[in-house]
Amino acid sequence: MRFVLAIVSFIIAALLMGLGIAQKTVFAAPDEFTASTNITTSAPVTVISGAALNAYPRSQFVQISGSKENFAAYGRTDDVIAWIGDTSYNRVDFDAETSKLVSTLEPGTEDQVPSPVGSDLWLASYTDKNAMTINVPEDFSLLVVSDGVKPAPSEISITWPIDNSTPWANTLVVAGGVMLLVGLLLLFWAIAHIRKSRGPRRKSQKMPKLPRQPRYKPIKAKQKELEANAKGRRSLTSRVAIVPVVLVTALTLGGCSADFWAGREGVAQQTATPDPVAEGEAVTPVDPPAVTEKQAKRIIADLAGVAAAADEARDADLVATRFAGPALDLRLANYGARTADGTIAAVAPIPTGKVEVTLPQITDNQWPRAVFAVIEDPATTAEGKPLPQVAVMLTQEDPRANYKAQYVITLEPGAVIPPVAPATVGAGRLPADSKFLALAPEAIGPAYSDILMTDTASPSNEVFEAEGDTLRTTFGLAFKEAEKAPFSATSTLTFAPSAATGPLIALSTNDSNAIVAVNINEDVTAAVVEAGAVVDSKGAVKALAGKPTSTKGFKATYGYQLLFFVPSIETGGKISLLGYTQGLVAASELP
Repeated sequence: MRFVLAIVSFIIAALLMGLGIAQKTVFAAPDEFTASTNITTSAPVTVISGAALNAYPRSQFVQISGSKENFAAYGRTDDVIAWIGDTSYNRVDFDAETSKLVSTLEPGTEDQVPSPVGSDLWLASYTDKNAMTINVPEDFSLLVVSDGVKPAPSEISITWPIDNSTPWANTLVVAGGVMLLVGLLLLFWAIAHIRKSRGPRRKSQKMPKLPRQPRYKPIKAKQKELEANAKGRRSLTSRVAIVPVVLVTALTLGGCSADFWAGREGVAQQTATPDPVAEGEAVTPVDPPAVTEKQAKRIIADLAGVAAAADEARDADLVATRFAGPALDLRLANYGARTADGTIAAVAPIPTGKVEVTLPQITDNQWPRAVFAVIEDPATTAEGKPLPQVAVMLTQEDPRANYKAQYVITLEPGAVIPPVAPATVGAGRLPADSKFLALAPEAIGPAYSDILMTDTASPSNEVFEAEGDTLRTTFGLAFKEAEKAPFSATSTLTFAPSAATGPLIALSTNDSNAIVAVNINEDVTAAVVEAGAVVDSKGAVKALAGKPTSTKGFKATYGYQLLFFVPSIETGGKISLLGYTQGLVAASELP
């Protein structure tokens, strides 16, 4: 019996170990899967949907061919479709029944698109690459074009790595090893028992015959007595053979905990905690932010590079690719003045330091969009002190336009940006006539302009915080009175607000407050009031006007880019100036 148990153990061990090894070799599944399609339409754009890219988990290896030149980029699906607009395009999806890619033509009214190279919508792009490895979620899509006019590349394939791991293989091999050990123990035990039972025996001596005893009639034993008599030496011997087998097997298998075996869970199970959100009503999906933090940093880096190159070359066309509104007006005026007079200083550059704050606007696939950012300036003053941070407010007018800096504002030395939502959440853009703030955003510019003209006499003076506001002391009423003093009776100097050119941008912060960027302009007019008198011009006004003196006078327009913290009605408090940039934007001789 011992030999039989050993043989059975060896057979089971061979089966278990063979099956475990077979799962790693002959029964192993492929480690990747490829699906492809051949597009026959002449559409200039192909969009591989996020669902197709995520037909299998893990990363996607995409190969494109069929065109001499190609470009691929991925971004949010809504942004990709918005960029395509009314142009016909091929939509590539995954057919789960056939495990193949399927292309469908989405007709449109246009048959070409502009070059997608350099668009701010893309999280990543690939130029003239036939293969790329990406890993995007289902709400992202991959855009593929040739040059925007020719048909898009015709051959598309996606390869996914497949998880062909065999968690049971190691378990089976280990189990087979345990059974092999059990079989060996049984074999050694059987051999030892045979050797012990075949030892030398003495021949018994012949004894004299005893007198014959009287015979008695045997009495039939009862069943219970037979069972009782069976508990003798022979019964004990048969049971002793089974006890070591059970004991060895239990000790061997008991050495491994239940967690060791594949497909088994530990005894201590973690109790699932009910999710009140999941069990309740469906939550309305939140609109995504306009850009990711990675996109914003790339955009700002490009903005700084364009500004540096354009400022050095005084290139109006180049600077217009990344600047607009008041920020562009200031630089164009500076370029004109520097061209006429090389001694005039350039506008302060965009810092290349760390982006400390990134606050994109929440968007529901609408334009224009806005992004607010604060940049650390790595440079220092002559005394070694850090330079003030610079805030930029960028806008994107439509899907095919890039983000442009509307405002580039130097923050006040003691300014503290209020707590804002993380870049992954974004901020809502508030309407110009919002009634929930201490002052409606559309009224902030005119109210502050009046303070610069009349100081404490302005009705809005009590609404704005005066402490820490260096703009008031630098270009406020006292400055204007000092500028008027040198003028005689033959000429006059006047200051007056003029129409603003920049967009009003208000983004919400934590606690329902707001960051508001506005622009105000101020006309400074030096006019001759007596015949024969002249008015002199100097500096940038002289360079832009093109004349050192005039018998009529000069008009100069100064632009103010302003950034305010505006508390909500619930929070209370005054509006504070976070930073400003001031400079000449136009100058000419009076007619």
